[in-house]
Amino acid sequence: MRTVKVSWDKEAGRFTALGRHRGQQIVINAPAAPSEKHRAPTGFSATELLLAGAGSCAAWDVVEILRKRRADVTDLDVEVEGHQDADPPWTYRAVVLHFRVSGIGLKVPVLARVVRLSIVRYCSVITTLAGVAAISATIELVEPDGLSTGRVPIELALPAVPLPPALEPTADEDEDE
Repeated sequence: MRTVKVSWDKEAGRFTALGRHRGQQIVINAPAAPSEKHRAPTGFSATELLLAGAGSCAAWDVVEILRKRRADVTDLDVEVEGHQDADPPWTYRAVVLHFRVSGIGLKVPVLARVVRLSIVRYCSVITTLAGVAAISATIELVEPDGLSTGRVPIELALPAVPLPPALEPTADEDEDE
């Protein structure tokens, strides 16, 4: 069982979350007081944290698997894009992860397998989201000389979750293919 404690700091206008690693906290935005018309955000939004959790969970697995393979990874970034319903409760219906990996001697097929393993088998955050949101991923391999493969889609073979209408291809898009 995992436990996180979230506390409201009224004076700072934020929440703080503490997990099992005492002394490590996450700052989360809280609603502004009625007297604060236009206050800047005080931290991550809760929905951004969900996306950050998905990206960091998957990145953790990718780093661990590549280390076990003795791969020479020099950099890894994960950009997570979430598409929410337009109306409350603004449920995420699609989550797209883009992995940008740099290293020496890395190959796209190997990276694709590693990312697929992370998303489909090991990342509890993504497998939880996969129950309500369509999950997709791309990888980009950046060579030491700066050359990039561009975004390469990964076949995940996750159970199909219908895309929200706003993300479905239109008839015009289908004609171009």
